[in-house]
Amino acid sequence: MGWALTAAFAALALPCVLRLVRLDYVRLGAAVRHGDLAELLLVVAMVAMLSPVGGPIPAAGWQAVLALTAAWFAAAWWRGRRSGCAHHALSAAAMFYMVTAMPHGGMDHGPWLTMSTMDERLALPVVAVVAAGYFVADAAWAGVRAVRGAPGAVVGGEAGMAGVTRVRAGQASRAMCRAAMGAGMGYMLLAAAL
Repeated sequence: MGWALTAAFAALALPCVLRLVRLDYVRLGAAVRHGDLAELLLVVAMVAMLSPVGGPIPAAGWQAVLALTAAWFAAAWWRGRRSGCAHHALSAAAMFYMVTAMPHGGMDHGPWLTMSTMDERLALPVVAVVAAGYFVADAAWAGVRAVRGAPGAVVGGEAGMAGVTRVRAGQASRAMCRAAMGAGMGYMLLAAAL
């Protein structure tokens, strides 16, 4: 199961990278680019957590990266009150919780971040259940939005229909990735809490 989930989340890195390469962030804005970068970071963290092999970055390194990401997006949300920033802050905080709350007593995984070999529950499982509820609900909302076709706000100055198509494709890609990540986060949190 660990390898299948690792492959599924590794596949989510491709749409993230394609958005970062193809979209015109000068017109879309820095907040959209920061969100796409955060999504890529969270996908890589999920792959590291799920991989049965572990990752080249110790758990303490992931804790630092995820804490900084959560703080960055929480501050951005506080300044601009954008819901995307709040979601990325909550996602990074939930991943920080998973890395911090997983048992570190045994030497099964050493210093590496490996949840797939974990036989014990996370500390404070009620936090995991509440967070899982949020991510499952958010995944359902994002999935409905993706299926209905996320409304494509036309960005001023885009050159013709090709530019509008790229913007809409980016929104649909974002919604699909958010749905998949939310479902994965919900699954991981519930599996580690129960």
